[in-house]
Amino acid sequence: MASSALTGLALLDLHKNWAWFVIIGNGLAGVWALGAHWYTALRTRALWWFTAVAELTIFVQVILGVALVNKEKLEFPKFHAFYGFVAIMAVAIIYSYRHQMRHRLYLLYGLGGLFLMGLGIRAMLVGQGR
Repeated sequence: MASSALTGLALLDLHKNWAWFVIIGNGLAGVWALGAHWYTALRTRALWWFTAVAELTIFVQVILGVALVNKEKLEFPKFHAFYGFVAIMAVAIIYSYRHQMRHRLYLLYGLGGLFLMGLGIRAMLVGQGR
């Protein structure tokens, strides 16, 4: 029983700390992509790898949150989970518009990364009610 409580606390700590990777990673990816819109020297393959990893952190964060709710039976504050699922949908929308916005691809991913960072911040602020 005590082992289960420790596992739940560790999972909660991981979820709270991983939020910083989501926020900072997507913010940096967004700023990098916006910079690449104006400076061609920033248009590297590393930008796309970094952006992909930053966006994948969102999925990890949501999976951790779902595990907390389903396994540990924790309740989350209103709208906290909403922002996580909106972030997943935003990643899908950004990805789906990459062909239509090819002429503004760096703006799409730059503003998209900053939007994802904002969703992460908002989810963190709403989630402090725990």
